[in-house]
Amino acid sequence: MAERNIRLLIQYEGTLYNGWQIQPEANTIQGQLGEAIFKTTGINVNLLGAGRTDAGVHALGQVANFRIDHRLEPERYADALNYYLPEDIRVMLSEEVPYEFHSRFDARARRYRYLMSSEPSAVYRNLRYHHRSAIDPERLRAAAELVIGEHDFSAFCVTASRKENNTCKVTNSRWRLVGPLWVYEISGNRFLHSMVRSLVGAMLNLAAIKPDQNRLNLTLDTFSDIIIVPGEGRVPFTAPACGLYLVKVIY
Repeated sequence: MAERNIRLLIQYEGTLYNGWQIQPEANTIQGQLGEAIFKTTGINVNLLGAGRTDAGVHALGQVANFRIDHRLEPERYADALNYYLPEDIRVMLSEEVPYEFHSRFDARARRYRYLMSSEPSAVYRNLRYHHRSAIDPERLRAAAELVIGEHDFSAFCVTASRKENNTCKVTNSRWRLVGPLWVYEISGNRFLHSMVRSLVGAMLNLAAIKPDQNRLNLTLDTFSDIIIVPGEGRVPFTAPACGLYLVKVIY
C-alpha cells in the first residue's frame, strides 16, 4: 500500500499536560497521540500539529496530520485512537487528505478564545481565569480594537522565541460579556509564542478599575504605542494558561 496522509481534528483539556509539543520526560498531547497511533498500527509516525499550545492551554479544534502506510481506513482512526487515549484528549474526526497537506504550514488563519470570570469556581477553575479585580468594560473593548491590523507583536512574545519577522495580521479582536464570563475572541494569520496570553494580560492590566500600585500600569495610549512601535523588551503581563483555547484552524 502507498502512504496515506491522515488528518485529525482534536479536542483536549490541557490542564495535566506540558503543552502540545513532545518533550523528553514530559506528558504532552503530541506524545499521547503518537503513542496511541503506535498502539493502533505498530508504526511510529511524525505527527505534525497546526499549533504548539503551551502547558495548560486547551483546544476545541486542534489539527494534526501524519503519513502512514497501513491498511486501516482513514475514517476509522478516530475511534481506534480514542480507545487508547485518556479521557481529556479526543479525536473528533479522522480523514485522508492530499499527500502534500501540512497542518501547520497550510493553515491560513487560527482562532483563539480566552475565558475570564470575576467569580471563583471549584468546578471551572482549570477552564477559565478567575480575575479578582473589577474592570472597566469600555477600556477593555477599546484595547481589543487596537490589536486589529498588521503589527509587529514582538513585545507580546517570549523573547527567546522571537523570529526575524514577528509581524502578525489580526482580523478579529473583541471582548464580550456572556453571563458571568468575559470572552475574548481573536483571529489572525499567525500567532507568536504566548502572544494571546500576553495581550490578554496587558488588556486586563489597563482595564483594571483599581490598579495595583506595586506594578506597572498601562493606559490605552501606552498600549497603543507598544503595538505601533514595539521596543526591545517584553510586556510583563501574561494571563494564566487555563483560560486559553485554540478554537479553530482555517485552511
